[in-house]
Amino acid sequence: MHHTRLRTSSLRASARGAAIAQIMAAALAAVEPAAAVSRHLRRDGDTLHAGERTIDLHTIERVFLVGAGKAGAPMAHAAAAILGDRLTAGLVIVKEGHLAEFAPTFQRVALVEAGHPIPDERGIAAAAQIAAMLHGLTPRDLVIALISGGGSALLTLPAPGVSLTDLQTLTGALLACGASIGAINTLRKHLDMLKGGGLARLAHPAALVTLILSDVVGNPLASIASGPTVADPSTFADALAVLARHQLMSSAPPAIVAHLRQGRAGALPETLKAGDVRLAGVSNVLVGDNRQAATAALTAARALGFHALLLTTALEGEARDAGRFLAAMLREVDASGNPLPRPACLIIGGETTVTLRGAGHGGRNQELALAAAPLLAGLPDVALVALATDGGDGPTDAAGAVVTGATAERARALGLDLAAHLARNDAYPCFAALDDLLRPGPTGTNVNDLTFLFAW
Repeated sequence: MHHTRLRTSSLRASARGAAIAQIMAAALAAVEPAAAVSRHLRRDGDTLHAGERTIDLHTIERVFLVGAGKAGAPMAHAAAAILGDRLTAGLVIVKEGHLAEFAPTFQRVALVEAGHPIPDERGIAAAAQIAAMLHGLTPRDLVIALISGGGSALLTLPAPGVSLTDLQTLTGALLACGASIGAINTLRKHLDMLKGGGLARLAHPAALVTLILSDVVGNPLASIASGPTVADPSTFADALAVLARHQLMSSAPPAIVAHLRQGRAGALPETLKAGDVRLAGVSNVLVGDNRQAATAALTAARALGFHALLLTTALEGEARDAGRFLAAMLREVDASGNPLPRPACLIIGGETTVTLRGAGHGGRNQELALAAAPLLAGLPDVALVALATDGGDGPTDAAGAVVTGATAERARALGLDLAAHLARNDAYPCFAALDDLLRPGPTGTNVNDLTFLFAW
């Protein structure tokens, strides 16, 4: 964490707060993007080692560095330093606000900020520049792609006939209805020129190595940033089925529905499929994920004297339901010492979703914590800490929130109605009033969410 201790009312200036901050810092350090890249990309003179692949740079005329994602700046910093004088040019797109602290000190790679989670004109302009950079490559060229969470929105090059406004409208509707990231990306891949293997299609016949920091549960490479260099198993028919499943067929922009129907009818080329010759020269290397972060937190918790257990790295579903379930886990620890006796630290990774029911302000981690608070009321010496590893939870400046057995009573004393705040998806103002928001700022990494359950 950027802060050496938790700056929240519940745990400020306490040994417990310091321990929690130390555990979270260990998790984030384990997936620090520059270090993750350096573990998988190494240069010995004119030999480049990328994952298990070895490339003789004597056979390479030009090396290009491209990419998109919230971790793009530190990843680019590391990759450019490794490539050194062999780097020809590059462009990496990062989320707005994720650049200043990680601005690299090299000249051959441009870093561009763009909008997330709703794509904007800056992202489209930068994606078009990347496409132009990859035009006309030969087998004597090498492309290093850096992909991390957030890349789907940042690396946006709409298909002909689909406008930015169309994509913005659809993305907003999908986020509001609680669609899974897999469902959202199925649509994105069929409305974009770079997703679903599109970047690999453009880079062919150059050699292509993609270094991937995963923000998707289970690490399906085709879903991370919508798989720009990976074969896509989904189809135009699947994309239309997503619209139907979420009752968006009538409200989706007509140009999008028309494009998808054309594709389903075979009038448009499908996304790149397994076995395509244009994937033959592609290597996709996973450099970091949620399990890596959670395992590091587990080690740190045990070193601090906790009985610690990693419950899962695959938590999904509605944030409020997950919050109630995790609160029930803490109640069980309090009542029976199961699954761990005190002092206990249970670690949960994954990514929940929020179906918007009101016009409040918050994010999935804040909503998870808010739903847990009433069920923890009165429990002694417990805490639930919900953290977005990128430092940004939903459209807020918070990464999550902390709740304890005293949260519900403190809220009542301030005149806050927890149930009403939850009903309107309004967790942020509630935790702001309690001074229990986590605000580390952009962390530079992005590997889903972590929730920690503590009982002392």
